[in-house]
Amino acid sequence: VQLVEPGGGLVQPGGSLRLSCTASGYIFSVYSMGWFRQAPGNQRELVATITSGGSTNYADSVKGRFVISRDSAKNTVYLQMNSLKPEDTTVYYCNLNTWAGNYWGQGTQVSVSS
Repeated sequence: VQLVEPGGGLVQPGGSLRLSCTASGYIFSVYSMGWFRQAPGNQRELVATITSGGSTNYADSVKGRFVISRDSAKNTVYLQMNSLKPEDTTVYYCNLNTWAGNYWGQGTQVSVSS
C-alpha cells in the first residue's frame, strides 16, 4: 500500500490550502482515512479523520477551519484548510487505517507565513 500526498506549500495567514492523498495497492476493509501533523520534537497529533461511513473527527484547534472529505471510489482523502494560522505550520501526514494495518504517507510541508 502506498499513499501519495501532492500539495502543501507556502500560504499567507488567513489563506487557504487543499491537501490530497491517494492510496494505491491492495486495499480492503478501510476503517478510516485522515490527516495528522508533527512538528520537530513533538508527537504526531491528529488533525482530522473520516471513517468509511463518513463520520468525521477534528482536533479542537482546527474545528471550524478545516474540512476533511473523501472519495471512496478513488481511495482519496482531502483536507481543505481555511483561515490558516502560523501555528498550522508543520509537516502533515496522510493516514490509512485498515483491517490489514495502519499506513502513512511521506508527509508534506505546510508553511503559513507573511
